[in-house]
This record gives sequence, C-alpha cells and structure tokens, in this order.
Amino acid sequence: MDFTLIIGIAASIFTGIFLLPQLTKLIREKKAENISVGAIIILLIGLIGWIWYGVLKKDYIIIISNSFSMLINIITLYFSMRYKKQISQVRDLNNTGKSNK
Repeated sequence: MDFTLIIGIAASIFTGIFLLPQLTKLIREKKAENISVGAIIILLIGLIGWIWYGVLKKDYIIIISNSFSMLINIITLYFSMRYKKQISQVRDLNNTGKSNK
C-alpha cells in the first residue's frame, strides 16, 4: 500500500470521527447551549465543497471521509437545534408561570 494513501486514510478517519465525542455528549446530556449552530453550518458548507472536489478528482477517500463527516455534522446540527428548542420552551414556560403569579 502506498504511503500517501495510508496518510490520506488516517487523516480522513481522524477528521471523520472528530465530532463523535461531542455528538455523544450532546445526546447523553441533552444540552446544546455551548454548541455553535453557525460554526456547524459553515463546516457543512466546507464539507460540501470537499465532497464536490473529491467527485471532480474521482478521489474516493475524499468523497467517503467528507460524506461521513457531513453526516455526523448534520446529526449534531439536528440534536443541537432540537435541544436548544427544548431549553427555550422550558424557559418560556417558566417565565409565563412567573408572570401569572
């Protein structure tokens, strides 16, 4: 196996699993206060660019690794927005209850 290919595979694995610990923590704790939705969106745009580049170059390592990263980021974005929405709904209920008393 070519050394360049090994470097590419290793780099793509680490890039792909980068957000897994954050996603695991997010799902376990159901808290998304410290996650920047804007940063995730910017990263998704970059990943789309990398996937497109991989398609143009016919480089399957780039396509697969960035597609996996994109999937993890989309899942993280979904749970971030879901848990941020739940927190705001709880705060709204608490504020409504306080004003009625």
